[in-house]
Amino acid sequence: MDTLLQIGPGAWAVVAMVALLAGVVKGVVGFAMPMILISGLGSVVSPELALAGLILPTVVANLWQALRQGWRAAWASVRVYWVFLGVGFVVLMAVAQLVPMMPKPLIFLLIGIPVTLYASLGVLGIPPRLPGGEGRKGEATMAVIAGFFGGISGVWGPPTVAMLTARGTAKADQMRIQGVIYGLGSVALLWAHIVSGVLDTKTAPLSLLLIAPAVLGLWVGFQISDRIDHKAFRKLTLLVLLIAGLNLIRRGIMAF
Repeated sequence: MDTLLQIGPGAWAVVAMVALLAGVVKGVVGFAMPMILISGLGSVVSPELALAGLILPTVVANLWQALRQGWRAAWASVRVYWVFLGVGFVVLMAVAQLVPMMPKPLIFLLIGIPVTLYASLGVLGIPPRLPGGEGRKGEATMAVIAGFFGGISGVWGPPTVAMLTARGTAKADQMRIQGVIYGLGSVALLWAHIVSGVLDTKTAPLSLLLIAPAVLGLWVGFQISDRIDHKAFRKLTLLVLLIAGLNLIRRGIMAF
């Protein structure tokens, strides 16, 4: 509770608006909530508190997204992407313990540069290829990348979206699969950062308070997503990826 008292009224307004915006964007394209939250919250609170703050809203939003079409559809997605989920979980849990030791500027650049390159190729109409190919080997490779960056920063969306987009996954399927992958990943992240000490009795209240505006934004985003076609969805996804990648590069450069 002492941590909450240190956040001024102006900062609280920013925190709430960031959570609302993150929910809207996630509802439209299925990802980017952690990126928006950690970037926006990081402008008014410490990086560690920003990471703790995004954890619980992300868990709730991902579970809603995963189960929106029913638990049977969600379970079918688990069976299809079990390699990605299993490998990503192991890597995320191991790497999360390195958070206190990793230089943040390097983390941002390592995520931002490949994401920007991938999204730029997509926007230009050049079909990007997955490292390792599009089979199980490529899936495992992307899982390692997603798990590594997810454990460090709470951001594992870009590698996951890159894999699904490269495979031409239909909009409804992509939204559900993202929800399943991120949902299980966010539960793993929750546990990993309880162990690491990032989420504790001092930081958890902020994370709890961010659930309401994030869920409201998610509902608004779902209404928008239901009204756009697959082609528009793909373009919007690539655009959000490009913006996210450029923002991560900016943060990495400015933090040096």
